[in-house]
Amino acid sequence: MKRVRIIRHSIVPDCGSYEVRFPDGRPSKYFYWDDVPGRRMRPEVVDSTAAEEQAKTLARAEQDKLERSQ
Repeated sequence: MKRVRIIRHSIVPDCGSYEVRFPDGRPSKYFYWDDVPGRRMRPEVVDSTAAEEQAKTLARAEQDKLERSQ
């Protein structure tokens, strides 16, 4: 069975993204995070804990859909 994957990207200390990668070829969904509030330039950028939770929630929902469709 194919799985939805979560990939953590972090090059610069204290910031990065979580990528939710879909096995069916759809474009990945990214959740950007920055643990230094003063560097957050966009409102959708949150801290690492919130971004990880958002990524996990989406990945679980999408994985459930895949399992139900098979």
